[in-house]
Amino acid sequence: MATLRRSSVSALLSESKSATELVISWEALPDDFQLEDEPVENTGQPLLAGALRESLEISDFIQPQMLIAANLAVCATLNGQFVAKAPDWLYVTSVKEILPERKSYTPNLEGDVPTLVMEFLSDQEGGEYSFKRTYPPGRWFFYEQILQVPVYIIFDPNGGLLEYYQLEDGHYELKQPDENGRHWIDTMGLFLGTWRGAKEGRTGYWLRWWDQDGNLLPWAVERIEQERKEKERLMAYLQSQGIDPNNLPV
Repeated sequence: MATLRRSSVSALLSESKSATELVISWEALPDDFQLEDEPVENTGQPLLAGALRESLEISDFIQPQMLIAANLAVCATLNGQFVAKAPDWLYVTSVKEILPERKSYTPNLEGDVPTLVMEFLSDQEGGEYSFKRTYPPGRWFFYEQILQVPVYIIFDPNGGLLEYYQLEDGHYELKQPDENGRHWIDTMGLFLGTWRGAKEGRTGYWLRWWDQDGNLLPWAVERIEQERKEKERLMAYLQSQGIDPNNLPV
């Protein structure tokens, strides 16, 4: 399915080369601008986005200059018309100003272009594959041709399909995962892949991070369980040595 969509995208973009050249500028979000999309399409999407951030935070990956957000308006001005899309998840390596709260983000004006954006498929067609050039442009076209985001990820939480697109020669190319079913993101120094299990009452597929050695970055509940098991192993070892772990010398 992804290959067919990609072929259609390439063909139609090629046909559009004779169209008016894009004039792109970077301006802050107008106070009266209304996003065209609903902020959240279902209750599962915030869980997916939150889980991605949680494991990064617990592993001390996140630095103050980074921007990691869900459903945040990313802005650009195209041929004099303001455009904003709110990806389900995004990561920016560095911003110029660290703000406690952001209502929007304009690349180049406020910092780097996002390293990657993610869209989670829902029951309703959200335009994740839309390459429409006319105003308002489609998501695919916006990320690929306007923002030029290096990595675009489309994830189906129901079926577990992860589509990883990398920007090459100005267009997104679908990349295959490694032997473990994961994709290496060089700018983050992490692998991204799918994982099936339960969290916060939701059982199904999730996106997870692995470090360069293949270790899964844990969620909070997993970190607590790891610490509990380590404590039990230590106590068992002390007892095997004839030491009462409850009466250790101060």
